Amino acid sequence: MFHAAPSPPGKQRDAFFDNAKYLAIVLVAMGHSWEPLKGDSRVLEGLYQVVYAFHMPAFIIISGFFSRSFDMRPDRLRRLLTGVVVPYVLFETAYSLFNRYAGGSPDQEISLLDPWYLTWFLIALFVWRLTTPVWKLIRYPLPVALVVAALASVTPEIGDDLDLQRVLQFLPFFVLGLSMRAEHFQWVRRRSVRIASVPVFAAAVAVGWWTVPRLNTGWFYHRDAAQELGAPWWTGPVMTLALFGCSLLLTACFFAWVPGRRRWFTALGAGTLYGYLLHGFLIKGAGYLGLFDPGWLHTPLGEVLVTVLAAAAVTLLCTAPVRRAFRFAMEPTMAWAFRPDAAQEARARRPVAEQRGDREKVSV
Repeated sequence: MFHAAPSPPGKQRDAFFDNAKYLAIVLVAMGHSWEPLKGDSRVLEGLYQVVYAFHMPAFIIISGFFSRSFDMRPDRLRRLLTGVVVPYVLFETAYSLFNRYAGGSPDQEISLLDPWYLTWFLIALFVWRLTTPVWKLIRYPLPVALVVAALASVTPEIGDDLDLQRVLQFLPFFVLGLSMRAEHFQWVRRRSVRIASVPVFAAAVAVGWWTVPRLNTGWFYHRDAAQELGAPWWTGPVMTLALFGCSLLLTACFFAWVPGRRRWFTALGAGTLYGYLLHGFLIKGAGYLGLFDPGWLHTPLGEVLVTVLAAAAVTLLCTAPVRRAFRFAMEPTMAWAFRPDAAQEARARRPVAEQRGDREKVSV
């Protein structure tokens, strides 16, 4: 999601992907800010469903796309541990303590097996990335991933450990990203697709408004089996395929409108991990303090104000000063924790040895 493969020396980051990540993290923060307000507004509830249909799938597809080169090489495993596992441990602990002492939940336990609030994505990314070599090996990865997701949707026995329901039900989007090439993103950014995306989004908003009293919003979270949502078991596979198609369509429309050139917010795309993990403290803290309670915030004008404030806050959390302040938790080097990589050192020495051998041949 947040960690792209480092660019080779002299090669610039692709502005499109940084723009997409920034705009998606803004949608994430907006959606979280709507949660305390949407119960009073059918329009806001409909918009919430539309945004939740594609904002995480878009992130996950990008995460899969940038995981294509992942293998079990030691340097990549180290990056996975320091960039995903360590932030998960730190922020799962921090959020649990925050909920216990600031949220008035004295029974809140610190459990690395039960992700709370935002941290589920980190453990999901860890599992997905570890399984990347498997998906690259099999012939039909996306159909297999869809079958896995459909089976998870009818298996409530999976439980809450490591939020495996979300890990498995969102899996097809990650596998799709693994299967994509750069030209696929170019295809959805064509002018014809950009134009077609306008009526598609308009129709999605209308359908979202219509489904508010008819559809359980829990389907969009992908964290429960069908039986846990009070539905017959067979609706699990049906909704898995239906939501996958809807999410894919809306994600394509979203990508179609993402700028391909550098904009004022492009650099912020490199800091979306910071915005994602930190904005939860602001949203939850505001809820604990009762800042969402005033009645005027539940009016259209108040909802717009909350939306703007959420977008501004997550934007600030992606900036360079915040990244410098929290780099110790998000991107620690931790060289002390790892053994030297003999293979990498050999690769670094090889050109020197080859040059020395060439000189010896010339002298002979």
